[in-house]
Amino acid sequence: VQLQASGGGLVQAGGSLRLSCTASGSIFSINAVGWYRQAPGKMRELVAHITTDGITKYADFVKGRFTISRDNAKRSVYLQMSSLEPKDTAVYYCNLWPVAYYNYWGQGTLVTVSS
Repeated sequence: VQLQASGGGLVQAGGSLRLSCTASGSIFSINAVGWYRQAPGKMRELVAHITTDGITKYADFVKGRFTISRDNAKRSVYLQMSSLEPKDTAVYYCNLWPVAYYNYWGQGTLVTVSS
């Protein structure tokens, strides 16, 4: 299954943005999905993930600010981001969770938070 993120953009600090992740392939509903991000000069990191039955987990640096959700009928996963900070600036990706070395990484979507 391949997943493609969209919805990024430029937002001021304190603002909100909603990212979408759309899957190709019929097995989406049986996979956990994660949102990841990579800031300039840094390693890619896990932001949040959601299991097939809706259990969610967040990285400490986004707890209380970001919400992950999924709609299996639409083969989509969403990341609602609020109270954005300049340090949230990164390319955001979605992928299976846990991700394997052979899983395809799409282009991601750039989120830029200005101060």
